[in-house]
Amino acid sequence: MRIVDSSPPGWLDRRRRLLWDLLLWAVVAAPIGFAGFSPPYSEYALPLVVGKLVLLGVAVLLTRRRAPLAALVLVVLGSVVDGNFVFAIPVFSYLAGRRSASAVPAAGVFALIAAGGTVLNLGVLGAGPATWFLLASVLLFAAVFPWLVGRYRRQQQELADAGRRHVEALTREERGAAERIRLRERARIAGEMHDSLGHDLSLIAMRAAALEVAADLDDSHRAAAGELRASVSAATERLHEIIGVLREEGAASVRPSGESVADLVEGAREAGMAVRMEAAPAVADLPTMTSHAAHRIVREALTNAARYAPGAPVEVRLTRDGDRVEVAVVNDAAPAGPLPAPPSQGSGLLALAERVRLSGGTLHAGPLTEGGFVVRAALPATAPPVEAVESGDQPGPAELPVDAERRLHDARRRVRRSLLVALTAPAGFALVLCLVYYPVATAGTVLDRATFDQMRVGTARSELTGLPRRKLDRPTPIDRADCEYYTDGNFPLAQPTWRLCFTDGRLVSKEWIA
Repeated sequence: MRIVDSSPPGWLDRRRRLLWDLLLWAVVAAPIGFAGFSPPYSEYALPLVVGKLVLLGVAVLLTRRRAPLAALVLVVLGSVVDGNFVFAIPVFSYLAGRRSASAVPAAGVFALIAAGGTVLNLGVLGAGPATWFLLASVLLFAAVFPWLVGRYRRQQQELADAGRRHVEALTREERGAAERIRLRERARIAGEMHDSLGHDLSLIAMRAAALEVAADLDDSHRAAAGELRASVSAATERLHEIIGVLREEGAASVRPSGESVADLVEGAREAGMAVRMEAAPAVADLPTMTSHAAHRIVREALTNAARYAPGAPVEVRLTRDGDRVEVAVVNDAAPAGPLPAPPSQGSGLLALAERVRLSGGTLHAGPLTEGGFVVRAALPATAPPVEAVESGDQPGPAELPVDAERRLHDARRRVRRSLLVALTAPAGFALVLCLVYYPVATAGTVLDRATFDQMRVGTARSELTGLPRRKLDRPTPIDRADCEYYTDGNFPLAQPTWRLCFTDGRLVSKEWIA
């Protein structure tokens, strides 16, 4: 029996995400729920606990909805009402760093929280510098540091992704290079077959046609010549079919070594074609690509003329006008009509047009109004710049690994920078907090050791010299109300160091607080 899963696509992923969200909510809600449901119970304990748990649920949803900074703000606001929200702040700070693409919004949120907390505690609630320092330290180590850790983890993941893309790009490049070599070899074989065998077979067919119409040939030999011509035509067509499989579109053929356009024309004349050639002296020295393209044009045009217009006179012209060379091959209509053969697919002219385009020229090929056919091309008479030849119009697959390498390098730099910030930023922020808190906390409260030693028990307070102008707050409410506390300036917390107790305005005891 086969069980078919009919669940919609992605249902399992959605269920897994829902379970993770429920687990996250349970973890951050545990301290608040435990404190809220523990005795003693107030009148509004249950609604308050439910409201706090709902607030945490909204924060979890915002984190899932790609708004982790909004969730962090909600949790920080919740800590104003219930201190147990502090346990949730590191969790949502880490998730904000893990899921935020940019650091700028987070910096703005932390600055807003710091400014709002300072105004609330010092301005509205009247808390002292010690309370402000404590809350600022909580913000630093419970919010900023977890966010930096989450940011570092995110960039580590980006580094891993960039490394994977880099490996994939290199693999694709290696496969592409092998494929290009294979296709180039196939194109070379196809070009050689088309240029050499196709041209030679067309000349053989033309010679067989000449034998077929010779007046001094008996009927049996004339029939054999006709069969030879038909067989060569069929072989030529099969050759074109094979080339169609092997040829890569746009591939350039290979020019026979040492063969010039004049040699090509001379070979056609020896085969019985009536070819006349006009070549200006200025076209004797041409760039390599232009020379190869001109050779290819003349070869293709003579092959087509021998195949489709046997016996027709052909004219080959090479002229130069400034920085352009014009190659033209014109043949008249066949006197006795074209040889019977399958229809042409035009692949030779298509490949020829691509070759001319890659050489920086233009090609026109088509029938003449008065009959016949013309192939005319305009080619550059000077070599193109090296940059243009190398770039061409072809896509550059080798740039993909370069881009992947650059992305990998950037990801590594971001990870190193993030790690450095995660290690140094909390210490730097803590130092700044101390430098801000210490002058405020110690201003007018520092009592030096020498002044403390000179004080005598029983002396009236008004007669004591060197007393600071401001007292520290009592460390605990149970301490005596008639005692005054001062500090020796210990950095960075400026804790109470000296305790002076008075009765009826006279010093009754002085102590050093360990």
